[in-house]
Amino acid sequence: MKVRVRKINPAEQTIPITTEYIKLESFLKLANAVESGGMAKNFILNREVTVNGEICTMRGKKLRPGDRVGFDGAVYLVSQEDRESTRL
Repeated sequence: MKVRVRKINPAEQTIPITTEYIKLESFLKLANAVESGGMAKNFILNREVTVNGEICTMRGKKLRPGDRVGFDGAVYLVSQEDRESTRL
């Protein structure tokens, strides 16, 4: 028997991206929602991830700023990183 232990964070977290879009599988890793791409793949294929309120089974789903990803009781908002804050 396998036991999964995951932290649950009910608050919405904003995750900034620096590109036009990011694939769902990569986004889950970026948000530290999963530890690896393999884990992300399994959760997505097991219908445990939502995008904008709908179950998504496409690992390569392109997420753009404004999209909301739901996973394990948490909601992640995709946002565009402010380019001004990345300049030195």
